[in-house]
Amino acid sequence: MRAGIACLVLAYVLSQFYRAFLAVLTPVLKTELGATSEDLAAASGIWFLAFALMQFPVGWALDRVGPRLTSMVLLGAGGAGGALVFGMAQGPAAILAAMALIGIGCSPVLMASYYIFARSYSPAVFGTLAAAVVGIGSLGNIAGSVPLAWAVEAFGWRETLFALAGVTLGVAGAIGLLVRDPGRIEGSANGSLWQLLRMPALWPVLIMMVVCYAPAAGLRGLWIGPYYADVFGASAVEIGRATLVMGLAMVAGSFAYGPLDRLLGTRKGLILGGNLLAALCLIALWIWPVAGGWTGLLLFAGIGLFGASFPMVIAHGRAFVPPHLMGRGVTLLNFFGIASPGIMQFATGAVHGAVAPVPPEAPYEALFLFFALFILAGCAVYAFSRDRTD
Repeated sequence: MRAGIACLVLAYVLSQFYRAFLAVLTPVLKTELGATSEDLAAASGIWFLAFALMQFPVGWALDRVGPRLTSMVLLGAGGAGGALVFGMAQGPAAILAAMALIGIGCSPVLMASYYIFARSYSPAVFGTLAAAVVGIGSLGNIAGSVPLAWAVEAFGWRETLFALAGVTLGVAGAIGLLVRDPGRIEGSANGSLWQLLRMPALWPVLIMMVVCYAPAAGLRGLWIGPYYADVFGASAVEIGRATLVMGLAMVAGSFAYGPLDRLLGTRKGLILGGNLLAALCLIALWIWPVAGGWTGLLLFAGIGLFGASFPMVIAHGRAFVPPHLMGRGVTLLNFFGIASPGIMQFATGAVHGAVAPVPPEAPYEALFLFFALFILAGCAVYAFSRDRTD
């Protein structure tokens, strides 16, 4: 079981990498393929939307088939196949198709581990285990920063993607060999998502799922790259350093959130406070959009640190889900959390394109305000949620 979970965590490292690596590839994709910032925003959004829409069949498969086959087949076919298509891309359209395939491939791996935790471990430690997986998996964010920039400069971006396709296929094979499915539970074939959606206690948590991850994911996964390139003329390596700082902050935030619900005796207060601090960092960037050096990096780090409440929000929602609907429950929560960044990438692409780049920071000033108001609106709804700490 431990070896299987380790393989799923490694797969989640790849998932985090794939959702964030476009920021570093921005300069080379613009130069070689003629991709615009809006094209790359759409590609990032396609990844999230494909990932999100897959949560419904994945939830059914976890309850009916089990995490081993579900993860192995999708990661091998979609993840490795999409990386291969990306490496052979000749234009923005191929990048869109590749990101959709990769999103499908990555869709089951985090929920497979959460399903095993929910079925095999005490509910009291679910939040800590869930946060630990996200924290370790966020190393993929780090791999998608400076190390990726080095690899692209040393070997070329196509060769790097071909190597990633091989690694992804190898991890999928290891999942098939080592993951062990929990025993089936009576009634797991029954029930539906409508039972979950009819639970009033879930809805404020679902709204928080919509807002808690999208700003950090959108900035780290895409906009931090064009922002530094357009406003400060940063190179790929310099962008890699900025994304590394934000990625490390997201890792630290995931681990920090994990045990705090038990230490503070509240999940609602922890989640609400953290997201309000993330909004404050965004407001600071809106007020001072040309903040460079350590000031800008610290504000992006703050967004990553405080915006890492995603696993804790899932833990809050999971506490209301009955055991026989656990697969569909955690994937429903994940759908709201992942669909939102996908839709927001399209929305922020439109915001960016609608604001004249004079001065060059103007479109990003609008983006920072947009993300801040988005979080604050969600926090206003979540304030009425019912606290539950198992």
